[in-house]
Amino acid sequence: MAYEFLTLYPVNPATSARYRQAFKTSRAKDDPDDAQVCMELLLYHRAKLSPLCLDDAHTRQLHRLLAHRRATVDLRTLLTNMLRDALKSYFPQALDLAGQDLFAPLACQFLLKWPSLEQLQRTRTETLRKFYYAHNCRRLDLINRRLEAIPHLTPLSHDPALIEPAKVQVQMLARQLLQLAPALKAYDSRIQALFAHHPDASIWQSFPGAGPTLAPRLCCAFGSERRRYPHAAALQQYSGIAPVTEKSGKNQHWVHRRWARPHFIHQTFFEYANQSVLHCPWAKAYLQQQIAKGKTYPTATRALAFKWLRIMFVCWRDQLPYDQTTYLNSLKRRHSPLAAKLEQTLPKAA
Repeated sequence: MAYEFLTLYPVNPATSARYRQAFKTSRAKDDPDDAQVCMELLLYHRAKLSPLCLDDAHTRQLHRLLAHRRATVDLRTLLTNMLRDALKSYFPQALDLAGQDLFAPLACQFLLKWPSLEQLQRTRTETLRKFYYAHNCRRLDLINRRLEAIPHLTPLSHDPALIEPAKVQVQMLARQLLQLAPALKAYDSRIQALFAHHPDASIWQSFPGAGPTLAPRLCCAFGSERRRYPHAAALQQYSGIAPVTEKSGKNQHWVHRRWARPHFIHQTFFEYANQSVLHCPWAKAYLQQQIAKGKTYPTATRALAFKWLRIMFVCWRDQLPYDQTTYLNSLKRRHSPLAAKLEQTLPKAA
């Protein structure tokens, strides 16, 4: 990146490993030999390799923010599961008393104040009521049910060797979860500010159901470098949305999902396809059509994502926002079965 006159060709480690094993069946491996293999791949098979095309700095910054935000959400999930496991070992009643979401401020503050049932039962009822009100829990029936149940709860164990270490662990996890909430808000604020000034923002905001969460992710999944994907199939295959077909002889035929894929990009397209069903009539009809053919819901959703990717590619390539009317007219011109199904459902919905 520091020298513009250099062109880099990324080589998949699996490609270089299989190339090396084709000539060295002993699987002998060394760094100089690996460098020689990469050089031979570039010299003799350059047409099969793609040069590295970097996005602009704006897009790369947005992509990193989105990746770090996803990692933070994954960390929150990990800490929440650890907290739930710790509570089940000595204070399972907290799973109901502290609220449904253990990563919420109410649950974390609750566990910091009362990390054990004994401490909770020594607290005045009015103090607990004020705590729930202060943390935006205003349902009287729910608060009264919890307050009435607390005096009658029985501790799971009285063993201090179990309870005291668990209390320390629970409070440690609660403090960590409290720190993640403002961090996620900071990520969201920065992502929205960057995406608002992105040159392609209007393209991705035009897709139904994209919203403030998925629109930036779609933008970064395609990127700003339009030489990277010469056709829609290139991105469909790279993202893992396109299936893989394996054939051997006349009788063996196997179609399966791609195992080697960038999981965050794959997840972005899958989640968008799932979300678009709620906002786009033809997407909902197409999903129902695939399920009627006997496909499972995940397979049908990937098929819908495959279809969306072709539409998105044209919009991205031509730098035009998505227009549902244009696409529906295209379906009618091609006499698509989906267009006939939509003509039956849309008047009823209107």
